[in-house]
Amino acid sequence: MNKTKLGVLSASVALAAFTGVALSQDGGTELNRFQHKMNPHGDAVTKGGTGALSPISNHGGPIMAGTPKVYIIWYGNWNQANGTDTSSGQNLVNTFLGVGGLSGSGYMTINSSYDSNNGVVSGQFTLAGSTTDAYSQTSRLTDKKVQQIVTDSISSRKFPADANAIYFVLTSSDVSESSGFCSRYCGWHTYNTIAGSNIKYAFVGNAARCLSGCAAQAISPNNNPGVDGMISVIAHELEEAISDPNLNAWYDSSGAENADKCAWTFGQTLPKTSNGAEYNMTVGGLPFLVQRNLSRWDNKCYVDATHQ
Repeated sequence: MNKTKLGVLSASVALAAFTGVALSQDGGTELNRFQHKMNPHGDAVTKGGTGALSPISNHGGPIMAGTPKVYIIWYGNWNQANGTDTSSGQNLVNTFLGVGGLSGSGYMTINSSYDSNNGVVSGQFTLAGSTTDAYSQTSRLTDKKVQQIVTDSISSRKFPADANAIYFVLTSSDVSESSGFCSRYCGWHTYNTIAGSNIKYAFVGNAARCLSGCAAQAISPNNNPGVDGMISVIAHELEEAISDPNLNAWYDSSGAENADKCAWTFGQTLPKTSNGAEYNMTVGGLPFLVQRNLSRWDNKCYVDATHQ
């Protein structure tokens, strides 16, 4: 994610390691609470090098300690016969985030290098629930509408108002986000006071809407480039939301958070899948290509805590 001055949007932009195409990463309202000094265009490093960026540091804010919960709002229509907005696509995300998935993995353990005065990031989280929302805010979203989607999921008691949770709004490929999805960013995270609690939430759009902008490859390990692309962005936003939930904890002098500093870099990949797709980790028995995260200990990007 990146931060800007009071409501001005920015995107974290990097080069894709496999396609060579300039890809957008973050934007949205994850940036509108603090007047952080940053490049308004969010220039990010390429090919995983972090030497050009200043060290990441804590600016006094908290991290999400313990075992944060993850709630998913499947927004739009996830029962389309288009090969991406399908129950099988949902199952990919559930496998990635669910029991036996990413939580506690070597990948998430990288985040354990981040601490604050309220504790240390554990590298653990729990997929606590999901719900659907069939276009309650239409198919053309704004940042305020994304917040309303989260608010409605809490006010309707589909989810509790949990200050130690991240609410992901995952949209089907026919849904736009007018502040810059596909043109300026692929996803973002932020927080706001909802139902009297400090609620952290994120937006990630289906990359099938713009594969050249929000997916690292046109073919994918699980034959669903849109959702496989989403999963990489989900991991990116999850890491950032946990280490910088209120946008006042871990980032560098340009405003780049931990995952921003490794955006669109993937490290050493494993043997290609049968369809020729690249991947760099296996989660829940399935292959995924996921952007790396920054270890605070040495300011380098890794796929997992064993420094692959």
